[in-house]
Amino acid sequence: MPIFHCPMGAPYYEAENCILCGLCLATTKEERIEATKKIREYLRSRPERKGLSKKIAVCGKGGVGKSTLVALMANAMAEKNYKVLVLDNDESNPGLFRMFGFEREPKPLITLLSRFSEEGPTTDTKWLTKEEIFFQDIPPEYMLAVNNLKFMMAGKIIDPLQGCACTLADISREFMGKLRPKDEEAVLVDMEAGIESFGRGVERNVDTVLIIIEPSYESIALADKIEYMADGIGVSKVRAILNKISSEETERKILKELEKKEVLSIGTVHLDPRIQAANFEGKALGDSNAKEDIKKILQRLLDESM
Repeated sequence: MPIFHCPMGAPYYEAENCILCGLCLATTKEERIEATKKIREYLRSRPERKGLSKKIAVCGKGGVGKSTLVALMANAMAEKNYKVLVLDNDESNPGLFRMFGFEREPKPLITLLSRFSEEGPTTDTKWLTKEEIFFQDIPPEYMLAVNNLKFMMAGKIIDPLQGCACTLADISREFMGKLRPKDEEAVLVDMEAGIESFGRGVERNVDTVLIIIEPSYESIALADKIEYMADGIGVSKVRAILNKISSEETERKILKELEKKEVLSIGTVHLDPRIQAANFEGKALGDSNAKEDIKKILQRLLDESM
């Protein structure tokens, strides 16, 4: 399969982690549909998808505020004494670590591959080959930590002709598949913009997808597509968060459109000048009305899991 990226991460048909769905062998639309049905049934049958949201992917159109809401939600969860691991999986956005007040980036996961390591071939890959990975198994150089919050990066596209983001997706998918949050632990993943990551199957290892929506036609239309994609890989909990909302009328219009598309909303974050100022200056997110909005949304998300 030289040009096929298996959503299950199998290097070839009938490999150890192949589920015999036949997607890599499909040549017609009908065969692809049948294959994706098998994948969906397999993913939905896994017991770790039930119960409390522990692996949450934050998705949406570029510029809707995914990174900002990831930071706000991570801080809110940490204040509730959850141990939160944030994974920056956006290969282009450079500033998420600054929103938490960190002054530098951690060592990205992509450097586990010798091709992307300035230090030459790496020898610290054994932890990634474990069948299950717990927070304490992750080497400290790959994480930044403050209080209950840990921050990691998959990697960035930093040079011309570096290649596509498929390698980053493969590492993230493998890492998320093996990561096992314990009680009172959670993982938040800041996904790349759009839906390409769904095509690579990165989100198949999460139990919840949050779609961030701004007041724009493109954002609402993409929410419909993301909901469809999430369902197609077996994620049953998909919720929308309205962001940068300036009026009740705008909120009502968006909710009406989402209802038509059968996309469930879990709350609204209103337009907040203090958040805008912090983002413009590249500073940590402080107190704001948006922070209070996120706290309400987080509580609803937790209540749904009970």
